[in-house]
Amino acid sequence: MATRKKVAKDVQGRRLRARRRGDARPSSAKVRMERDTMGELAVPADAYYGVQTARAVQNFPVSGLRFSRSFIRAMGLIKWAAATVNESLGLLDKKAASAIRRAAWEVVEGRWDAEFPVDIFQTGSGTSTNMNANEVIANRASELLGGARGSKLVHPNDHVNLGQSSNDAIPTAIHVAAVETIERQLLPALSRLHRALAAKAREFDAIVKIGRTHLQDATPIRLGQEFSGYARQIELGLGRIRSAQEALSEMALGGTAVGTGLNAHPDFAPRVIALLSRETGCAFKEAANHFEAQSTQDSLVEASGELRTLAVSLMKIANDIRWLGSGPRCGLGEIILPETQPGSSIMPGKVNPVIAESVTMVAAQVIGNDVTITVGGQAANFELIVMLPVMAHNLLQSIELLARASENFSARCIEGLRADEERCRNSIEQSLAMCTALAPEIGYDAAAKIAKEAYRTGKTVREVARSQQVLPHDRLDALLDPWRMTGSDKQSSQRPSRRGR
Repeated sequence: MATRKKVAKDVQGRRLRARRRGDARPSSAKVRMERDTMGELAVPADAYYGVQTARAVQNFPVSGLRFSRSFIRAMGLIKWAAATVNESLGLLDKKAASAIRRAAWEVVEGRWDAEFPVDIFQTGSGTSTNMNANEVIANRASELLGGARGSKLVHPNDHVNLGQSSNDAIPTAIHVAAVETIERQLLPALSRLHRALAAKAREFDAIVKIGRTHLQDATPIRLGQEFSGYARQIELGLGRIRSAQEALSEMALGGTAVGTGLNAHPDFAPRVIALLSRETGCAFKEAANHFEAQSTQDSLVEASGELRTLAVSLMKIANDIRWLGSGPRCGLGEIILPETQPGSSIMPGKVNPVIAESVTMVAAQVIGNDVTITVGGQAANFELIVMLPVMAHNLLQSIELLARASENFSARCIEGLRADEERCRNSIEQSLAMCTALAPEIGYDAAAKIAKEAYRTGKTVREVARSQQVLPHDRLDALLDPWRMTGSDKQSSQRPSRRGR
């Protein structure tokens, strides 16, 4: 066995490497020796985590990625609720329960986030992180009762983990964190984006412009109609995200090791889940089948799929915004984007669509996250799925990224958009697709000949049709009225005014 001096030197080295990875722990080499079922190991003397966490830090020096604030909060909530329920069931004495609740609530509030150093790429069940939470709360509770860290006056397994297993606590924490983050961050951000796009659809409704298919000129469309499509995408996205919430509302808690509920009081899970619902304001329920809830995470795969669909919607909208705002002189330039920052280190005065570009990168990340979650969902072997930590990390990252990107897209781009009405109007008459309106009366082939002649001579469709006298002038002007081509008022976000006809 290593001497205490060698252990201290080893710990100091590990902590130096941890600081380089971003773990903000003091550089003191003081340690305490703790023992678990595998033997003795040095733990930093000032750490609230214990021997199993220290062992996991040694075992998984992989990425430097840690669980998010929302997940750690969820773990704290579960341990807080479990102590409350175990006391009420007579399974935990009042003093220990009170200390655990206080310590767990400090975890909920984020006071001990630095005490969660275990890498995302760890044991597939997340046992290391469950024990990390158990040890931090047990040591803090022991300290509150007058004991020393590492004394196990409050025991991480026997007291803090009472009625639980990593196999049901970790999936429950993922669901709690995801549902709460959706409710508090993503849904409000999407609602704001939907309102912003719908407002622009109304504001731009009287502006007629050329439509485009295959990036080629098509028949006219109102700019408001174009934006109403974007608004509807986000409206549908809101419904999909609420569906994801519903998929995640079932809790695995109560199944313990393999879904049978061994060592858990029959009333433990429903009471804890009721407390979690009350505290978060989100509606949770016990899993209808604990064997399904622990041996698979189809609900995470489903939720990730809804997030991926939202990311695809945002990618389409952001790219359209970039195209519509391209220019300012040599692009489409039909809308004017808010100027947020200089766009080039070499070209003075250049302004780029940086907010929309940021959204597209978030969308790409979320789509990539979904691939990992999908693969993780296949890692369900018999009674346990064994890629939970990376699935949790990717799902929560996707939710938080989409929330922040949507909020930023609204605030720094969509709400400040303006239309270049003259640019929109001037492009219509030049479009060869205007001949489409003539086809029902003169036939497809005749209309196509007019379009080809207009392209060859540089004239407009109207000019060629008049010179060939294919229709009386008043009828020709009626058919080539761009406003008439944009369809019925039902397709508009509001009844149009006469402006712009």
